[in-house]
Amino acid sequence: MPELPEAEVVRRGLDRWVSGRRVETVDIVDARSVRRQEGGPAAFESALLGARFAAAARRGKFLWLPFVRDAAAEPRDAVVTHLGMSGQVLLQDPAMPDPRHLKIRLTLDGGPARHEGTSDLPGELRFVDQRIFGGMFVSPLVPTLDGAPGGAGTDLPLIPAAAGHIARDVLDPLWDPSTFHRALTRLPSGRPRTTGVKRVILDQAVISGVGNIYADEALWYASLHYDRPASTLTRTHSGILLEALIDVMRRSLEEGGTSFDSLYVNVNGESGYFARSLQAYGREGRDCLRCGGRIVREPFMGRSSYRCPRCQRRPRLKKFTAADARV
Repeated sequence: MPELPEAEVVRRGLDRWVSGRRVETVDIVDARSVRRQEGGPAAFESALLGARFAAAARRGKFLWLPFVRDAAAEPRDAVVTHLGMSGQVLLQDPAMPDPRHLKIRLTLDGGPARHEGTSDLPGELRFVDQRIFGGMFVSPLVPTLDGAPGGAGTDLPLIPAAAGHIARDVLDPLWDPSTFHRALTRLPSGRPRTTGVKRVILDQAVISGVGNIYADEALWYASLHYDRPASTLTRTHSGILLEALIDVMRRSLEEGGTSFDSLYVNVNGESGYFARSLQAYGREGRDCLRCGGRIVREPFMGRSSYRCPRCQRRPRLKKFTAADARV
């Protein structure tokens, strides 16, 4: 499944090759890929015809392209792209055969030349999705709750209403150790978070963009068991975990981001991101690269968790008492 680094590669490609270009035609090949569009396919087509895209933005795995019809106007709406499990965004020449599982096609004008030496940009943006969990839809832009920029790639304090519930992601510079510690260990009400730390970092309302693979990698780096109650983490523990999350994401972005020609924005789960430099995920039965223990795979929320039993020890369960029953 595409995760935050893959989504960021797509955002950078869209920003470089699509921002500033106008939509000339809209072809919805499969209406299921615009199922989240209020008003259906006709509303999606009407909203985008003639629209000119502004800078591409991202929060977590949500990507959006704000658009305007008047160059002097501020964007009020954006087309949101969610890759789901198998979504791809491709920039291709119209003469190229349609890819298998093509769902949406946007024909673009020549736009500004954003790449030195490139005078003829690919004319079509194609959304391809084999499993149809992803899609595209237009969403109104609303102010961010904290008045800060909506996400990576934008200075506007706006975010699509459909993504308003998504917390700032791992790579957002507004995260600091103190803010992260409170979000990790406390509920919005102030009560302790007693759920396991992996469940918390996978909760997109707490911190966005962390998927199963990167969660296991960061927990390995931080020497934390996935079931350790989040409320028991000290500021030192949470600081190490935040550093690990940021480091894992940045390294994956640096390694995987170079595997694509950015002219052809392509995320398909076969990029080799996950095969490079993984320390825990997918290494069942192999030696831990830190302590020499044997990596194990355990069931977790319908998926798997990988850890080293020696340096990511299972937390001791607290005995249930009458005092706990009164809490």
